[in-house]
Amino acid sequence: MARCRQARILWAAGLCMVLSVPVAQAVGPYALSGRVVDVSDGDTLTLLVGRDRHRVRLASIDAPETGHGRRRPGQPYGQAARKALAGLVAGKTLTLRCHEQDRYGRDVCDVPLSDGRTANRVMVESGLAWANRQGGGKYLRDPAMAGLERQARDRGLGLWQQPGAIAPWEWRWQCWDALENGRSTTIC
Repeated sequence: MARCRQARILWAAGLCMVLSVPVAQAVGPYALSGRVVDVSDGDTLTLLVGRDRHRVRLASIDAPETGHGRRRPGQPYGQAARKALAGLVAGKTLTLRCHEQDRYGRDVCDVPLSDGRTANRVMVESGLAWANRQGGGKYLRDPAMAGLERQARDRGLGLWQQPGAIAPWEWRWQCWDALENGRSTTIC
């Protein structure tokens, strides 16, 4: 009887350990279905799944930064990108195709729309986000993004109307990091 009880305790402990493994450690893609309850910028939204809120980072793109106080000013087109993404997904119930969780615990996902496109691609096609080539392209899940960005740039859409548009991963370093660390900067 004691052995049986020990076995059940070990089994339950093992089950708890398995269930507590973060999604980032899951092998292969996964889906999240819920309602979009917030769009914080052009590449981040909040999905309500049951009673749980999931912060979602759109895969393969990086949108212009929105402002976060004096030490983290926004980029040109940051608010336009947030509004465009909100127009595509706010309040809608969607099933996202997710790849992993990032280091901030956000689910990194493709966001399919009812017309068969993804919000990810629409943002890049509209000139309101870059194909995310940060880190040598290790965040680029959709290889078509680079071509979509090139087309938007060639057509002068969205942020490509401004000369010298600075990619968000460069902005965070050249502007935010400089301001936070007392270095001079001319870009923000």
